[in-house]
Amino acid sequence: MNDSPPPRLALLRFLERVQQGDLDRTRRWIADEERRETERHRGEERRPPAPNWLIEQGLNRDAAPAYVHVGGCHMAGKRSKGIARDQAVRALTDGVTPCPHCRPDTELGLLD
Repeated sequence: MNDSPPPRLALLRFLERVQQGDLDRTRRWIADEERRETERHRGEERRPPAPNWLIEQGLNRDAAPAYVHVGGCHMAGKRSKGIARDQAVRALTDGVTPCPHCRPDTELGLLD
């Protein structure tokens, strides 16, 4: 039997092929991550601006609105949607409760 080890050059060529495969895979991972980062950045640029005023709907479709919030209020629930300034003023003057945390009535100048 031939129990002599493979020549050193053959082992080094094998190692080179393995490492080249690892490098190619790493480069694909980098390209994929760069593509995802570009898509995230593009999505952030195209996202519409956050509304300045929010109205939070009641618990069901037929319920009256629950609160008016300043845009970005941490207490605004998932049932909130953006509204224009004049709609916020009209909702508050029609009796919708202003959020006690962000105080949209004060921000709109309805209370001093």
